[in-house]
Amino acid sequence: MGNSPKILVTGGAGYIGAHTVVELMAAGYDPVIVDNLSASDKTLLAGIHQITGKVPNFHQGDCRDKAFLNFVFKTQGPFSCVMHFAAFKSVGESVQKPLLYHQNNVGSLLTLLEVMEEHGVKDFIFSSSCTVYGQPDNIPVDERAPFKRAESPYGATKQLCERILEDVHTTGFRVISLRYFNPIGAHPSAFMGELPIGVPNNLVPFITQTAAGLRKKLTVFGNDYNTPDGSCIRDFIHVVDLADVHVKALVYLAKDSRKNVYDAFNVGTGKGASVLELVNTFIRTTGAALPFVIGPRRPGDVEKVYADPTKVNSALKWSAKYSMEDALKHAWAWEQKLLKSH
Repeated sequence: MGNSPKILVTGGAGYIGAHTVVELMAAGYDPVIVDNLSASDKTLLAGIHQITGKVPNFHQGDCRDKAFLNFVFKTQGPFSCVMHFAAFKSVGESVQKPLLYHQNNVGSLLTLLEVMEEHGVKDFIFSSSCTVYGQPDNIPVDERAPFKRAESPYGATKQLCERILEDVHTTGFRVISLRYFNPIGAHPSAFMGELPIGVPNNLVPFITQTAAGLRKKLTVFGNDYNTPDGSCIRDFIHVVDLADVHVKALVYLAKDSRKNVYDAFNVGTGKGASVLELVNTFIRTTGAALPFVIGPRRPGDVEKVYADPTKVNSALKWSAKYSMEDALKHAWAWEQKLLKSH
């Protein structure tokens, strides 16, 4: 790719990372992927190749392994920016394995920042999460909302990582934290989508696997929340829209001439939808049968949260293009493609 800016993408074989790699390539960047394949395999790397026609530049290793990262920076650099997606992300699992979550999510960030410092790489885009807000006082939530005590160890690691980034930015780092709401969907080509290893932790792959007959039934956790239909309310955002905002953040950071930058953006549609609404929309848009039951509430779940995207809309000139219906259609097309390939 010659003179294209090189971007290091950690966790680039995962769901959001791989979709972002596709958007980076489309925008003329040269992404270099690092992933330890602990929560993914090479399926999405093949998807990147099918969509873009380019074989992804992939290096298998762990972001906590300093020698490995140094090797990548020496042999693949210089990088104009690092996008850090690599993290464990299951709220439920984090409640069971808090130590693992802190070691991996916080540990990988610290090692990565050390190596960046050694190689003089300053620009950093971080995958954060709306879980940093806990259960916010005001909804929709904007970036001025305080961090309340996190409802899960996963949320706590994202708060800690943001705090670390805020602390180090004064020493010459230029950082954007993107606080994702709930990414769903798949690439419209059906060559790429969410690929959970084992039982899915996320709602939409569980829905599509149930509709495909791979799971007996879907459990909706809780119908006694203080919401119109009793189920949790979320801001569901199409993964391609989410990937696109990373490219916009890269452009924004490159245009900013300041030596030190720390900025955070909520990335959501600005619309709240309940879990039951999502389930019913899936049934309506795909025509698939979806057996579901109501189960007890799940520990660590926030009752309702959706974004006020005003800041990201104006500063990054970005807004969500895809609807919830689009996302569910694309997710179902991806699930059906997976079924055919097995």
